Amino acid sequence: MQQDSPLMQGSSAMDRPVEKPRWSRQRLLLLAIVVILVGGFALLYPAIRRWATAETSVSLGRIRIGTVSRGDLIRDVSAQGSIIAAFSPTLTSPVRGTARVEVHPGEVVERGRILVKVESPEVESRLGQERSTLVSLQADWQRQRILAQQSRIQGEQDIRLLEVELEAANRALDRAERIRREGLLNAVEYEEAQDDVKVTSLKLELSRSKAQFDAESREFEISDRASRVERQHLVVEDLQRQVDELAIRSPVAGLVSRVSIKDRDSVTAGQPIVTVVDLSAFEVEVMIPENYSDEISPGVEAVIRYDNRDWAGTVKSISPEVEGSRVRTVVEFSGEAPTNLRQNQRVSTRLLLERRANVLKVQRGPFLENGSGRQAYRIEDGIAVLSSIEIGSLSISEVEILSGLEVGDQIIISDTSRFEGAERVLLTD
Repeated sequence: MQQDSPLMQGSSAMDRPVEKPRWSRQRLLLLAIVVILVGGFALLYPAIRRWATAETSVSLGRIRIGTVSRGDLIRDVSAQGSIIAAFSPTLTSPVRGTARVEVHPGEVVERGRILVKVESPEVESRLGQERSTLVSLQADWQRQRILAQQSRIQGEQDIRLLEVELEAANRALDRAERIRREGLLNAVEYEEAQDDVKVTSLKLELSRSKAQFDAESREFEISDRASRVERQHLVVEDLQRQVDELAIRSPVAGLVSRVSIKDRDSVTAGQPIVTVVDLSAFEVEVMIPENYSDEISPGVEAVIRYDNRDWAGTVKSISPEVEGSRVRTVVEFSGEAPTNLRQNQRVSTRLLLERRANVLKVQRGPFLENGSGRQAYRIEDGIAVLSSIEIGSLSISEVEILSGLEVGDQIIISDTSRFEGAERVLLTD
């Protein structure tokens, strides 16, 4: 048998011994799975722990979260108000008569424009009569002044005549004394000359007294006639005013909001006829809860929200009466006012009751009512923990925190009644 050549040697010379691997593939795969599980457990342990300690869970998308901060808090009260005209007079009929309407509701009028004319023959007739009486009294007054002038002149004339007579009597007495000293005049004639002087002096004195009395009497009569004329002037002026008021004019430039009668209707004195709204001045009428009424007084600041802008205002007046657990309050614009306001337009109004500086505060929400203002859910590492708090002043959008929370704390401010008083709530994505 022929032996194999060297080129035909077997493959045994090429074989090498190989060490058997310490870990099989299956073991390595199992080890990797174990490492992954352990790492995942380590990563998930906090979440698992939170889940294990939580009594219930809620999605973050279903709650609102507020952050505690420090700053100023304004305690206020909000209410819906309506725009009212600051001046909207209702004009009435001055007397009984027939009305002639010259405007229509919704018509814009200027100040002094005639709105309604009232026809009253009775008033116009009385005005004519009283004018005639005034003319008569004026004539009587003038006549009395003329008579007084005549009487004064007559009195002055009498006094001057008596003064002349007194001078003549004195001269006669002087002559009688000279003649008597010469022995040419008897005693009787001398005494008659003396008597003439005395009588004339007495007449002059009485005449002067009478003239003074007559002057006072004439002054009284003239004053009485003048007072009658003045009184009659007032009567005529009053009737003239009533006649002028028969043409009812607009007291302001504004809008006719209501006409309470029809043309040619009969009206009585004091009957409402037409209402005019002053378009240049508006106020806001607000109904506030009665429990705030003790804190609100004229002068309290207000903010009126209109046309996406805040307008400054102040409380003008507050009603002393309560209507349906609410109090009627009138707020006026304290500075610039909107130009396109309309009667009865609805606006939002806030009355600023108190301003507190540098306090802990958080957004206001339903959590206040759920926890009666004593509890809130503070968020700690994904868990909402029920915590005790103490609140202070409340505003429309914020609440003061007195204790239980710190700056930066986050709490659930939405409705927490669904948690049913759970101590810990898990927050999920």
